[in-house]
Amino acid sequence: MAGVKGQVQKRGVERRRAMVDAAITLFSQQGVRGTGVAAIAEKAGVTPSALIHHFGSKDGLVQAVLEEADRRALARLSATPTSEPTLTEAFDWFVRDAEHTAAAERELTALHTTLTAENLTPGTAMHTYFRDRGRALRAHLTTLFTRAAADGSARPDVNPTTLATEVAAFLEGAHLLWLLDPDEVDLAAVHRGYFEGLTARLRHH
Repeated sequence: MAGVKGQVQKRGVERRRAMVDAAITLFSQQGVRGTGVAAIAEKAGVTPSALIHHFGSKDGLVQAVLEEADRRALARLSATPTSEPTLTEAFDWFVRDAEHTAAAERELTALHTTLTAENLTPGTAMHTYFRDRGRALRAHLTTLFTRAAADGSARPDVNPTTLATEVAAFLEGAHLLWLLDPDEVDLAAVHRGYFEGLTARLRHH
């Protein structure tokens, strides 16, 4: 019986992945507002009711798409949410992620940026999702800079919270400028330059 149960679970995971992949493609082509559940279900080869059964609602599917984008980024970087990288490792991750994004993830990045802008007003599940995701990123960065100041890899007088907000702002802003004008903005180069400059700033004077 265990074998049958495992096959059923595996099929369920594959079907869920097909629905998320279909949503990524259609959302990036037509926007979230312009894409109906029926179209995503058709592309994924399932019924609309099966899609709603898996995700609860269209918002639930959108959230699953964004979580999948984060999961892919962590997998690419061989990182886990509980990793404790050094400053050098963390900065290297951000540069490598920018290189990958520029080469292969424009659709997902555009989707993420568009949805963030559409959900600035409090009161929706998506607003809460983006706000909490931003807080989590800043918390990770604050911990990173706190550790660096404690172990001597950064000056002891750095303000980890302010630095965390600055880095988060750089990441958001660089991606937005690149999305608007990819021919003029070299996403990977601007990341390399920023993190090289930040490394120099954090070293002892």
